Amino acid sequence: MSHFKNRVTMSQRQILSVFEQYQKSRLHFVRSVADLASRPQNTGILINAGVITLLRPLMLDEVTSIQQAAVLALSRLADQHRSLAEAVVREGILPQLVLSLGSKNIMLKRTAALVLRAVARHSSELSQAVVDSRGMDSLVLCLEEVDPSLREAAAWALGSIVQHDASLSQLVVDAGAVPLLVLCLLEPNVSLKRIAVSALSDICKHTPELAQAVVDTGAVAYLAQMTNSPDAKLKRQVFSALSHISKHSVSLSEMVLEAEVFPAALLSLRDPDEYVRKNVATLLREVTKLSPELAQMIVNWGGLGAVIDYLGSSHGNLRLSGIMMLGYVAAHSETLAMAVILSKGVPQLALCLSEESEQHMKAATVWSIGQIGSHTPEHAKAVATANLLPRLLELYMDAGSSEDLRAKCKKALKGILQKCTSLQSMEPLLYDAPTSILKHVLCQLSKVLPHDSKARRVFVTSGGLKRVLEMDAEPDSDLQKHINTITSCFPDDIVKYYSPGYSQALLESLDTHQPRQLSS
Repeated sequence: MSHFKNRVTMSQRQILSVFEQYQKSRLHFVRSVADLASRPQNTGILINAGVITLLRPLMLDEVTSIQQAAVLALSRLADQHRSLAEAVVREGILPQLVLSLGSKNIMLKRTAALVLRAVARHSSELSQAVVDSRGMDSLVLCLEEVDPSLREAAAWALGSIVQHDASLSQLVVDAGAVPLLVLCLLEPNVSLKRIAVSALSDICKHTPELAQAVVDTGAVAYLAQMTNSPDAKLKRQVFSALSHISKHSVSLSEMVLEAEVFPAALLSLRDPDEYVRKNVATLLREVTKLSPELAQMIVNWGGLGAVIDYLGSSHGNLRLSGIMMLGYVAAHSETLAMAVILSKGVPQLALCLSEESEQHMKAATVWSIGQIGSHTPEHAKAVATANLLPRLLELYMDAGSSEDLRAKCKKALKGILQKCTSLQSMEPLLYDAPTSILKHVLCQLSKVLPHDSKARRVFVTSGGLKRVLEMDAEPDSDLQKHINTITSCFPDDIVKYYSPGYSQALLESLDTHQPRQLSS
């Protein structure tokens, strides 16, 4: 009898050993796949091996550690490549992930949320698939959980959904996510705050209505409090969110200003983190472009000087928002444009124009210069004395300039020349400018010369008149009319003297000239 029991026990152990080995093998497989999935170079091999199909049943494994490892592997795979995220949807795995979000296991729920994030981030279509699987509703419920890591994963997944378009953002808002995301801002966990602010920022960027939905929850006051955070990544997101709120309307910008974001935020233009500085400059751009009153408030707080200093210490795309901010301020009125000039904005823009090589950066700088110089002769003089007119002409005529840059150069030159009264600044353009620009130069000269005798003298001695007389214009064209107006400002003898061929005519007169006989 004892011998029989020993044989049964041995058989049980052998059977259990088989199952234990199977469990160990499953666990080893999913952990190995999760490790391999963390390296992008393995993605193609894993796809060809049918990894998604193999992982699917393991998500429902009775062993929790195997479930978690399988879901983690899926998260990493879906994050790496859109085709793998599409395979997750195609294999019908999303409903299983949503079921996992209802589990009592916090780690499993968190990992499932990360898979949904990885799927949703690739496109609006994949995000819609997550919504259609009721994943969005489950993620919103996860925001009510106590565990900060789970709330972080849920907020991250919702952020991946709302980033794509307004319709998806509206679904998330309608699901009641915004107040819960705002509550995350009150948590001490900095990582949770970052992700919640990022999600709110992406909601706000789409439409005024969505931005208003966020503002109505009281989010602006909490965001304003975080502008002084020591965490650079959090500050980046905070200023990005404030920018997306402000850009839509005057009333939304006023709510940001009423939260006393400024003038303290101007100090962040000197923040060690370049993206914090960039996002502050973007916020200033969005506020100042909306109305003269808002722009004047920023100017009164010292915003111009702070932005000009920021441009001096930045390079490349980091400068773009600051350059455009100066243009928006100047565009509103003569007074505000003069404030840009008095703050030494023109020399700084000239420096940006000479230092930046990207076409869109040059185009933005040219646009801002045009906004400054197109108001009055005094404004045009500030631009002209910085020697910017020849530079604008050079960019306009450069075959390597983009169409947008050339168009902005032409518009800026036209606007500035129409106000310019500086003969010294306009005259160099007579020698190289094409007809499309030359007509504006001559038009302005025809207005200045009749009323300024000193300018007429300088125009003759500098060679300007000689150059005008050398021009070949179509009869009765606007160009010829301007030439006629200019030549009428000078005595006939002077016009004749500087006309082409006059010196040759004088030489030819020697052939017929008879020397006078002097009486002895």
